[in-house]
Amino acid sequence: MRGFGIFLAGLAGAGSLTAMTTTGAAAGTAAVPHARPAPAARPLGLPAFGNPDGHAWVPPAGRAVSTRHPDHVIGRGTPASCTSAAVVRAVAEGGIITFSCGPKPVTITMTATAKVVNTSHRIVLDGAGLVTLSGGGRRRILYMNTCDPKQKITTSDCWEQKWPQLIVQNLTFTRAYSPVRQTRTSNYGGGAIFDQGGQLKVVNSGFFGNRCYKNGPDLGGAAIRALGMYMATPVYITRDTFHGNFCSNGGALSGLYANFDVINTLMIANNAIGWGANPASHGTPGGGSGGAIYTDGNHYNLIIDGTAIRGNHAREGGGAIFFVVNAGGGTLKIEYSALHHNPSGQFQNAPGIFDSVNGHDVQPVVIHSSIS
Repeated sequence: MRGFGIFLAGLAGAGSLTAMTTTGAAAGTAAVPHARPAPAARPLGLPAFGNPDGHAWVPPAGRAVSTRHPDHVIGRGTPASCTSAAVVRAVAEGGIITFSCGPKPVTITMTATAKVVNTSHRIVLDGAGLVTLSGGGRRRILYMNTCDPKQKITTSDCWEQKWPQLIVQNLTFTRAYSPVRQTRTSNYGGGAIFDQGGQLKVVNSGFFGNRCYKNGPDLGGAAIRALGMYMATPVYITRDTFHGNFCSNGGALSGLYANFDVINTLMIANNAIGWGANPASHGTPGGGSGGAIYTDGNHYNLIIDGTAIRGNHAREGGGAIFFVVNAGGGTLKIEYSALHHNPSGQFQNAPGIFDSVNGHDVQPVVIHSSIS
């Protein structure tokens, strides 16, 4: 059974958690944060996405990659030359993709979803801080699915396969919308980015005003939905901003069978607007959990490091974070982060958090962080 359903015992959570130890012991002893290695310097000229107070060390695997030698350049130096068709074509061809749309910021309104072909090994999409991709309020922007025959299945077991790797950096995503409803066969959720299988990394990017369908017990990820991912490598969300995104669950992020590392990121005013939880209560369409982040599955972890999550809301549980591990164990770890004013409409077992592992309500591991 996915989700929580019967785990309504954690309705408390009125207090706050502060500076807890790595064992998740009771709070109340203010601790001086340990010295952290300095983060990698941001390239000059790029917009300041992410948490301005986030100074967590980013592992090399979570950083932006070089695009000095692109395989494809979208545009010929003018805004008019940067089209939806050019983005769709470049993503299908794969490799390192950059833009040449002129010296000023440009918005490309997508008239079709850009889809990764699974025979690609790595796809890098870099907007150099000048490019916004818009769904025009009508469509999903990026799609990768290792189990989609139309995109070429490359292994005998496409679930949790290692490649392709999709890297998105220095881009803005806005007004994406996935209208797909939850069924047994639909690829639901993921308003701006839908990724099933392979690896995903998103660096120094912004997600504003994206949406996916309004209800569904497991439907989520107005900005990003990642499921059935390669479990040996986390989904890296590095120095990104998520603001004003709405979905049934997971206003910003939704994960199913995926490890996430959310580093130096800012999440503000994202909303889980579904109703009835998961599995859906009788007479409801389901959903409404994880205002900012909704994750589910077996034997996985979620790490929040150097990140600020505030002003998010869930109609059901976990105004900031909904974390459920159904079997195999897993840990929600919050380090050097601040989570404040993330109301949960119905239930939580820590302020703004619902944390359940192997059928038991548990407390997140909190290290030098404040949660209220």
